[in-house]
Amino acid sequence: MTVTISQQAYWELCDENVNNLSIDPGDDLDIIQKYPQQLGQGYSRIIELRQGLELAISKYHLHDHLITQAPEREHPLEYTFYLSGGYTDQIKPLSIGTGEYGFYGSGIAPKERCEWLATEQLFEINVHIEPEIFRSFIGDKSGQLPPELQHLVRSDRTYYTNSGKTTPAMQIILQQILHCPYHGITKQMYLEAKVLELMALLVEQEIEAQKGKNQTHPLKSDDLQRIHHAREILLRNLDNPPSLVELSRQVGLNECTLKRGFRLVFGTTAFHYLHNYRLDKARQLLTVGDMNVVEVSRIVGFASRSYFAAAFRKKFGINPKEYLTNRKNSL
Repeated sequence: MTVTISQQAYWELCDENVNNLSIDPGDDLDIIQKYPQQLGQGYSRIIELRQGLELAISKYHLHDHLITQAPEREHPLEYTFYLSGGYTDQIKPLSIGTGEYGFYGSGIAPKERCEWLATEQLFEINVHIEPEIFRSFIGDKSGQLPPELQHLVRSDRTYYTNSGKTTPAMQIILQQILHCPYHGITKQMYLEAKVLELMALLVEQEIEAQKGKNQTHPLKSDDLQRIHHAREILLRNLDNPPSLVELSRQVGLNECTLKRGFRLVFGTTAFHYLHNYRLDKARQLLTVGDMNVVEVSRIVGFASRSYFAAAFRKKFGINPKEYLTNRKNSL
């Protein structure tokens, strides 16, 4: 079975389970929040490091698959590292799982419909940073951010999002956070330093990415439309996509411009984008449960069932047949 609730209702359930007693006698801003029993078992440890900077360590297992629906809303800077589990945004679509992170700037978050699976434990480290705190660390005396980071703070525009693999350097810091040896004010200082160290690694990647974009010739408006048209063609032909040469011909771009432009706009190659979209689409079809694995594999364009199973397992951490069985058993 799948439970669907609004994000507001979800947070209200979580707030009902706040333990007013701090787990650290020297820090009343370090609290344990039990995960709502209606939805699962586990906890969130929430630590306010300073006003506008919050760390949360969450570990829980859902009773049933969960879908949270969020309206358009204001959003702070945020990053989340998934040590196990993850989620899928069914609107984008986008999936982030074990060993990956999501990085979000401040601004306006669009409507979201996120699915969380009951098949595996969710274990995540999350940090919220208000824009003024971010500016105080990285901006100049007036709070102005350097040009290569201004996209991370958008007060009246759709927020920036990015995701990626957790690097070895990031994994070390995550373990240091989980095994913090200090208490009281020393713990606060240590954890603040660590969450900022993680932010520094994310920011460094953003700076390098922006440098790469600046060194690339910008796309013309007409070329940009053709790149989006190429994406639409790929997604309309999941089971038999055109070759890159044929796709270039159909949208009226040379192959080099199409390859460069697609990576610039969507952050990856055309066929890596298609590969991930196929898997996300397969997961949605299996969630509905009206088709078997062979049918789903064929519809999304995988000629080899074994390759489909291996790719699905690599992305979602579970075999498609097992995923389908779990979905049917939960109904």
